[in-house]
Amino acid sequence: MDHKLKIFKSVAHHSSFTKAAEQLFISQPAISKAIRNLEDDYNTSFFIRKRNSIELTQDGKSFLIYVNRILEVYSEIENQFIHKDNQLPDRIKFGASTTLASYIIPKIIAQFRTQYPKTSFEIESDNSDHIEELILNQQLDFGITEGKNTNPKLHFKKFIKDEIVLVTNDKNSQFPKGIISLKKLQELPIIERESGSGTREIIYEALLQQQIKSLQIAVTLNSTEAIKNYLYYSDSYALLSIHAIREDLITNKLKIIDIKGFTIERWFYFVSRTGYKSSLMDYFERFVQNSYNF
Repeated sequence: MDHKLKIFKSVAHHSSFTKAAEQLFISQPAISKAIRNLEDDYNTSFFIRKRNSIELTQDGKSFLIYVNRILEVYSEIENQFIHKDNQLPDRIKFGASTTLASYIIPKIIAQFRTQYPKTSFEIESDNSDHIEELILNQQLDFGITEGKNTNPKLHFKKFIKDEIVLVTNDKNSQFPKGIISLKKLQELPIIERESGSGTREIIYEALLQQQIKSLQIAVTLNSTEAIKNYLYYSDSYALLSIHAIREDLITNKLKIIDIKGFTIERWFYFVSRTGYKSSLMDYFERFVQNSYNF
């Protein structure tokens, strides 16, 4: 039954039998048969079939709520009995915001797999808002994000501290003393992240506390890596995580410009649904905190 429920959840998520088949590595006829059997079992239709798409019926939407609850219980049972005593599963899946997924998570996973080489990882990487939405929708059990720690439906646990700093091309000679005022910051051409980025939200919250409502935005890009590659070839500026630029400082590609009397600090958080319990998640958290040198 749990297999059929996982198929239903995947079809409902993708609104597609084909995409569900690709995600679950089973044939499309097998997907269709599982859904048909479920509809027969409950004497209803869960999907409206259209020419090029499908969508949930009202019964389908109601059934999805129960499916999420049931699969969460199955997950708790597995964590309690199958994965107890640190017996790790073959695969661990979680979400991470883009800054973490690019600059911190790979180091953690590499070290983890030196101790547990049989465990593979699947990381869902996106901006913080999207990762937290996937957790709320029970498409992910947990993640690590730049969350604001404000949603009561989510549980946030501090991971590591971060600082967002102003950076530019190392050859940019505009400010030889390496320090500027907040007023001058508002005049600089800034390269920023897209809407929904946790980094961007933190930046604007900090600026609003200084009565600064906007900056001179030259370009908006959807990843920190894209912003850094832009800065390599321009004299523009960006506010980026210190974790994202460590190698660039060492190799003299980028440099930090201090902003007098102004700092932006934040926390990265482990995130899960409020009330969600998982020995696997707890073990992974402990490993990260105890084994990785930040």
